[in-house]
Amino acid sequence: MLKVFRRWIDRYFSNEEALLLLLLIAAVLLVIITLGKVLAPFLTAIVLAYLLQGAMNYCKRRGLGHLGATILVFMLFVSVLMLLLLIILPATWQQLTQFFYELPRMASKGQELLMLLPDQYPDLVSVDQVKIWTKQIGDELASVGQFAVSFSISGITGVMAVLIYCVLVPILVFFLLKDADKILAWCTAFLPQRRQLLNRVWTEMDIQIANYIRGKVLEIVVVGGVTYVAFLILGVNYAALLAIGVGLSVLVPYIGAAVITIPIALVGYVQWGWTNDFIWLLVVYGVIQALDGNVLVPLLFSEVVNLHPVAIIVAVLVFGGLWGFWGVFFAIPLATLFKAVLQAWPDNRASDSDSV
Repeated sequence: MLKVFRRWIDRYFSNEEALLLLLLIAAVLLVIITLGKVLAPFLTAIVLAYLLQGAMNYCKRRGLGHLGATILVFMLFVSVLMLLLLIILPATWQQLTQFFYELPRMASKGQELLMLLPDQYPDLVSVDQVKIWTKQIGDELASVGQFAVSFSISGITGVMAVLIYCVLVPILVFFLLKDADKILAWCTAFLPQRRQLLNRVWTEMDIQIANYIRGKVLEIVVVGGVTYVAFLILGVNYAALLAIGVGLSVLVPYIGAAVITIPIALVGYVQWGWTNDFIWLLVVYGVIQALDGNVLVPLLFSEVVNLHPVAIIVAVLVFGGLWGFWGVFFAIPLATLFKAVLQAWPDNRASDSDSV
């Protein structure tokens, strides 16, 4: 048994670079798990810097210097940020507040619909089951109300956190764009000179994460924008709020689309009931999801993500449980990085067979 274990160790961990890579990955995961909330502004700035790097490269190709490209791209970023904070977020917040006020009426509509089930399907649904479901809906509404009250009480803390983000994140983004090469050179100075494996994994990770972030943000904007226009044409209540939810749902493949379907169907049913307008809403939403999954995602991520759906779902569950929102956002690139590490990991089977 010990001989088999020793051969396995020699096969995968005899390379010094492999051990160093394993230690670096473990250290990064430990920092993320323990200090993820503290480093959230810095991580947000890294994501935004990756997102803006494409615009930086375009400006440099057009003849601008590094500093000029940095200033131009940063001013564009600040303009979009101000538009988001002063126009989009207030309108969304207003619709969210109205949605919370409408929740009891939506719940009563849902309870009325549930009460019809025992008459229509007596063999499948009983009156006792409907009572249990109704009680569960009431309990969930009570918890939502408590959350709304606690959120309003802690609103000052939330405003302070937003102000901190609005100040720290743009500053960090500017310096990450301006001094990215210097920061990377400083970090790599602590690594050994012989690091072919590390360079290979870093190159793969840099390409995967950069392309994934840009593609995912573009997917959020396109899906959210198309959904907003479609819901406006249909006259759906809370069109902006639901469109933002649909856009953000693409962060969690498969699961997000299923979850956001519930509030869309609930809002449509409360607004129109079981009518043609409600059916058209579900059809249009289904078409948007189909186009996203079958056209937009392959177009944006054909060269980025090559993972089985089971691997994607497991990655979302694992990294989301360890790291919350950021774990969900980075689940796919982290899973792709894990796959790249496995593919680049040195394997000494050939040398073992030669020695035998």
